[in-house]
Amino acid sequence: MRLFALILGLLFSLGCSNGYKFLMILNSAGRSHFNVGHALAKGLVNSGHEITVVSVFPLKKPLPGYQDVNVPNVIKVMGGDIAALWESNKKLLVKNLIDHYQMGFRITRGLFEDPNFQDFLKSNQSYDAVICETFYNDAQYGLAEHFNAPLIGLSTGGGLTFISDMVGSPAPASFVPHIMLPFNDHMSLYERLLNVAFLAYERLLLDYYYLPGQEQLYKEFLPGNKRCFYEMRRNASLVLINQHVSLSFPRPYSPNMIEVGGMHIDGKLSPLPEKIERFINESEHGAIYFSMGSNLKSKDLPPAKIQEILGAFRGLKQRVLWKFELNDLPNKPENVYISDWFPQTDILAHSKVLAFVTHGGMLSTTESIYHGKPVIGLPIFSDQFFNMAHAEQTGYGIMLDFKSLNSKEFREAIERITSEPSYTKVVQGMSFRYRDQQQTPLEKAIYWVEHVTRHQGAAYLQSAAQRLNWWQYHNVDVLLIIFGVAIFLLVGIPLAIFKLLKKFLSEEKKTQSRKVKRN
Repeated sequence: MRLFALILGLLFSLGCSNGYKFLMILNSAGRSHFNVGHALAKGLVNSGHEITVVSVFPLKKPLPGYQDVNVPNVIKVMGGDIAALWESNKKLLVKNLIDHYQMGFRITRGLFEDPNFQDFLKSNQSYDAVICETFYNDAQYGLAEHFNAPLIGLSTGGGLTFISDMVGSPAPASFVPHIMLPFNDHMSLYERLLNVAFLAYERLLLDYYYLPGQEQLYKEFLPGNKRCFYEMRRNASLVLINQHVSLSFPRPYSPNMIEVGGMHIDGKLSPLPEKIERFINESEHGAIYFSMGSNLKSKDLPPAKIQEILGAFRGLKQRVLWKFELNDLPNKPENVYISDWFPQTDILAHSKVLAFVTHGGMLSTTESIYHGKPVIGLPIFSDQFFNMAHAEQTGYGIMLDFKSLNSKEFREAIERITSEPSYTKVVQGMSFRYRDQQQTPLEKAIYWVEHVTRHQGAAYLQSAAQRLNWWQYHNVDVLLIIFGVAIFLLVGIPLAIFKLLKKFLSEEKKTQSRKVKRN
């Protein structure tokens, strides 16, 4: 009996020894951002690890192995940014980029100044790796050094420039458009010109505005760190990005930048609430699902826009489920069902749901592709324009301009996407390709997190590009030398020869003139 107990104890201890302790920093107050990180956190817990999650969304039901650090101060400092999202599409893109950086300063400081987080920093904790959301918060990457652990970045969007910088991942401007531009990988000369110009503008802002500001926050809140800010932020062991080639287009990545787009989709479906199920099933001509995501609230739409949208829905042969955050909507047609919450993935999986009207966020477009539903996009900010431009160019969606949206245009888009089978055919093909992966995105993410932790940061994956400045990476200094030498050879030497010849001829002319005078 004692021997049996000893064997059980040994087996238990071996099982425990394989588990790691992770710290996850989810610094955004956006629910969609949290959903991506939370999926990874739960996956790690289910794989036998422990995780401490710093966020503004503490669990309502305790989960063994999962510990929350609630940081409500982030909601206070970011609340105004979320409320202002509807206005962002009225601003120039160059101004929106500055606004993003300023928001980053606020939420980075907001997390560090949160009393709960301050207490947490003072606690004598140790972790095997720090997983940090990459959302305009570079100073927080220093938490990895603070806890003496490898840094793993988690991008809830795509590979923005400051994220690619972390691992030196290549992003040739000739075919990799900036994620805030509505271009694809086949850009015209004009689009490439705009892409290069915007990337250059972003680079200047990064180097002379955003990064110096984050450096000051890094020095202020992590004074004990030995590494300089710029060395620290280029020392990531791994970056996971919420993207996949089947959802976008092929582009190069460094070995430690891994696509795990859609890891929040677990593939499990739940029965729809009875009222919603009946509303959809009783629709003879199918249904349309309409949601502007978790951050944009339909109730905050301008009243004139609400009436234009209702005008498009009124008289449609399809029924409409609209995520609308008020209990009452005046002039609502009978074919429209409103609620402040819908089980989105379960609705998109329903066979009678024909299309998805969306803001074009990464999570929503991923879910629409996963379930094979075409989309009508009303992009408002950030990567939504890029995502919806890709949907339209690929052929599984229609992008509309929210600023000029009217009921006639909206109605025509709905009728076109529900009557032309090509949209559904394209997105179902994309769904098949997306699902055809060796591992699920979550399994891949867990494997790579465990891999770099198991190998103490997996330094062998780190490209030398992580240690280069942008001018070194792009050989700007080398090109300047080459062009300098070429200019000297093509212009300097001929010019010198010309001046020597001119001087020689001038001297010859003077000599001949003196000879004539003597005669």
